[in-house]
Amino acid sequence: MKRNLTLATSAAALVVALAASGQAATLYSQNFDVDDTANWTVNDSGLSDIGVDFFYDYSAIGVPAAPGGASTTGLKMTANNSGGVFSGFSVSPTGQSFSGNYRVEFDVWQNYVGPVGPGGSGTTQLSMFGVGTAGNVPVWAGGSTSENVAFGVTLDGGSASDYRAYSSAAPTSYVGGDPVYLAPSTAGNRNGSDAYYSGFGGASAPGDQVTLFPAQTGTTDAGEIAFTWAHGAIDIINNFATFSIDGLPIAKVDLSTVTLGGGNILFGHGDTNGSSSSDPNDSLLNVTLIDNVVVTSVPEPGSVSLSAIAAFGAIAAIRRRRSARR
Repeated sequence: MKRNLTLATSAAALVVALAASGQAATLYSQNFDVDDTANWTVNDSGLSDIGVDFFYDYSAIGVPAAPGGASTTGLKMTANNSGGVFSGFSVSPTGQSFSGNYRVEFDVWQNYVGPVGPGGSGTTQLSMFGVGTAGNVPVWAGGSTSENVAFGVTLDGGSASDYRAYSSAAPTSYVGGDPVYLAPSTAGNRNGSDAYYSGFGGASAPGDQVTLFPAQTGTTDAGEIAFTWAHGAIDIINNFATFSIDGLPIAKVDLSTVTLGGGNILFGHGDTNGSSSSDPNDSLLNVTLIDNVVVTSVPEPGSVSLSAIAAFGAIAAIRRRRSARR
């Protein structure tokens, strides 16, 4: 009995050890709690004005700390506040490269000039998130070079294409109805008004922001992710890139159908129109905020369970051999 108990204990310990070894490893993380500007590359299209700050205290516009965050500092991006040109830019952590199966996670806050819901002047801008870039190419909605897979969400839900996916196969974005979009309808499945996105919306500008900017009244329309911290993720699994927000899958791109420039990640911001906001606070309020970026490896599916089965099999064989000797 004691020998059997020892074997069972050993088996359990081995399985626990195997499971631990199969857990996701952190490949990169950045919480922006210290100034990390020197470790990022800004890729500007050079067509209009941009604003980027890797150590921005977003409480300055009344935004609360991101979930689990220890501070209110993060990455701020804004663009085309005065130039009046269709333009944008992207940023990437300098020198980073990821391969195999991995997951990119981040917190994103979209903000725009009020009134919240319909939006004010020049608010239909685009936040972008992507993978597979060399990290030295501007990534934006009108970019001529698409050497990555990127996903976009409009700030105010004011476009017929609020949710977008881009790649070398679709440099101006995959069209509505394309199967890369996971909303089940085919007509209008990129529009935030589609029922698939109805779980988003109903958020108001924080009270501190309304105090600072009294025009920030109202609530977001259904399908908007603005004015609340949303959790974004891009999963690279078995040569597919799947983008999700708060657990809702948005788009899935087959990487075997595209050309990638590298293995870095990107975040971007741009305007979708050839005009600028007339609001004096546009550079403060028409922004994308990013915090708590984490890249983790994803263990091969079934590797832990297969190892566990093998471990149990080996221990069972030992028991059988011992029993045969008796």
